[in-house]
Amino acid sequence: MKAASSPAKAALEQGDALTPRFDANGLIAAVTTHAITGEVLMLAWMNAEALERTLATGEAHYFSRSRNELWHKGATSGQVQIVDEIRIDCDQDAVWMKVRPQGDGGACHTGAVSCFYRAIEGGKLVRK
Repeated sequence: MKAASSPAKAALEQGDALTPRFDANGLIAAVTTHAITGEVLMLAWMNAEALERTLATGEAHYFSRSRNELWHKGATSGQVQIVDEIRIDCDQDAVWMKVRPQGDGGACHTGAVSCFYRAIEGGKLVRK
C-alpha cells in the first residue's frame, strides 16, 4: 500500500500554485526544446529573477553560472527565444521551456542549432 502524501507534498505535486524549489545556490534546471520540432536545444539554469523575467516578457532568460549574472538569451547574438510554453516538473525543481528560436535559429554559443550537437561513439565525440 502506498503511503498517503502529506498536504504540503500533495499541494506541491498536484496543486495549482507555482512554488519553484531552487537549489542551495538559488538555481533551477531549465531544459529548452524547439516548440515546433521538439529538438532539445539546451540545458541551462534559472534563478528566481530569470524565471520571473521569462514569465513577464515571454522571452527566455537564464542565469549564467560561469559569468554569475542574469542572461537574456539572444540579447547580443540575436538568437532570442520566444517562449510558447513553460512546464514545471512534479516536485517543481526543474522547468521545461518550449521556444521558437529567432535570428539564425541557433541555440548554442558555438553557433550550432542545439548545444547537444555531438554524440558519443566508440568513446569519442562525433559532431552530428
